[in-house]
Amino acid sequence: MRLRSVLAVISAALLVLLVPPLVSTSGSGGATAQIQGMRVMVPNSPGGGYDITARTAVKAMDDANLQRNVEVFNLPGAGGTVGLGRVVNERGNGKLAMSMGLGVVGSVYTNHSPVSLGDTTPIARLIQESNVVVVGKDSKYQTLDQLLRDWKANPGAVPVGGGSSPGGPDHLAPMQMAEAIGLSPKQVNYIAYDGGGELLASILGGKVGFGVSGIGEYRDQIESGELRVLAVTGAERLPGVDAPTLKESGVDVEFTNWRGIVAPPGLSEEDRKKLVGLFQRMHDTPEWKEAMKRNGWEDAFMAGPQFGAFLKDQNDRVVSVLKELGLA
Repeated sequence: MRLRSVLAVISAALLVLLVPPLVSTSGSGGATAQIQGMRVMVPNSPGGGYDITARTAVKAMDDANLQRNVEVFNLPGAGGTVGLGRVVNERGNGKLAMSMGLGVVGSVYTNHSPVSLGDTTPIARLIQESNVVVVGKDSKYQTLDQLLRDWKANPGAVPVGGGSSPGGPDHLAPMQMAEAIGLSPKQVNYIAYDGGGELLASILGGKVGFGVSGIGEYRDQIESGELRVLAVTGAERLPGVDAPTLKESGVDVEFTNWRGIVAPPGLSEEDRKKLVGLFQRMHDTPEWKEAMKRNGWEDAFMAGPQFGAFLKDQNDRVVSVLKELGLA
């Protein structure tokens, strides 16, 4: 009996020595270990910028063997604030993250959300991108000049659609365009859609005069000829997109959007480091770099407390703009 016990102990020891661990636990406090049961929430509809960013990031993690079996799920509503409320209510849950961006900053105010991004744990800013001014292939507008001429003559008759609530990037960009050409933002007939997927159908169906959205959301439709790009909002032209910048077209506006990741409040320091570390390692992979290039995204990585300070600055800027428009 005693011999059998000794053999059992030896066998157990050999298993520990010879069988490789299922996950890596190197680094400080196991910060590189895979997060079992991890989920990423997208607070708008499938096909929108947050959705594409989240699913692209998760695929890059999987392809690089950093994190397996991450579930991405959509919880749309109220410009992202329904999802935000869910994240804040998941206090202490280190297995949940939310894809978000500039749009959620403004939605907090325009939707009178009881919670804000200040209630979350900032993880990382991932990318920034230029917006595009687009029309459907059957639109009468072939150039930005043609569109602006009609818009200035009768702004209410040329509705602009965006995939974000007032205060979000798809709203702020055309408001800045309006001011630059002498229109009052209050004259703009802005129609908000819950993400780029919903907006796309309205652009193609001619329900809006033009749309403003991120290049990454519509690259496939642009390449197929379903959408025509009249201008890009960033400082430079976009590779593979045959369209001038707003400034080249005589509209004195430069505008870029950004997207990132937040998590529930009240995380342990170990869980916070795991999430920040995971996105830091993902950012450094060839898979993510290729995805950014493919989607026309610019690298804008910023992690942890630095991203938290950036969120506060963005909040202050958006509030200022919304107050000017009488929306906050």
